[in-house]
Amino acid sequence: MDKIIMLVLVGMASLYFVKTDQNNILEDKKVNRVGLSRQAIDQELEGYGKLIYRTKADTSVAEMFPTIPENRYPVIFREYPEFISDGFDFPVGVPNGSDYYKAQNFGDNKHLGEDWNGRGGGNTDLGDPVYSVGNGLVTFSKDVCCGWGQVVRIVHYLPNDPENSYVESIYAHLHTMDITAGSLVKRGQRIGTIGNANGRYNAHLHLEMRNFINMSLGPGYGDDHFGYLIPTEFIRLHRPR
Repeated sequence: MDKIIMLVLVGMASLYFVKTDQNNILEDKKVNRVGLSRQAIDQELEGYGKLIYRTKADTSVAEMFPTIPENRYPVIFREYPEFISDGFDFPVGVPNGSDYYKAQNFGDNKHLGEDWNGRGGGNTDLGDPVYSVGNGLVTFSKDVCCGWGQVVRIVHYLPNDPENSYVESIYAHLHTMDITAGSLVKRGQRIGTIGNANGRYNAHLHLEMRNFINMSLGPGYGDDHFGYLIPTEFIRLHRPR
């Protein structure tokens, strides 16, 4: 009888340790899965940053579209929730656009963005810093054709906005680009400097905002406003709380 009791106790102890070991293995797998997931995302983002090349065709070609496909955005923001939008500031004179003015409004001459200039006018603002209007993912950072010059595109995730879960900000004619595609940026982070599209214009920042993300860069002017937002209006309605 004593031997039977002893065998039962040993069996119960074995089951306990087996269950404990299994739990430890499951926890280890869970930790490794999270670690590998972020590591994989980091490698993916780094790869996007290496896809930099000069466009030598018209604005309809694939190179005028974002480098990072839209179906990757949910995964990236899930792994990096600290880069979800927490509000928007202006891209120059942060946070309120101090010492800058709009030389051309959205809609003027069929303009699909806003042109921001320093108070001094002319090229006095050449090389001034340009900042991301909000937290987000850089999906495009290239020197392209057709008067665009150096361009940065950033996608912003607004999970609590029923009308605009994703919006995009576009910064054109830059003198320098300080980030690459695949970078995650914070609101107010420097992303480049004001330029003149390689000498084509007087220095200024061309800013666009869109709620139809991943469109081609397009012409910058047009009658069709579908997918475009008025930048100043949108920013003012989404200031940080």
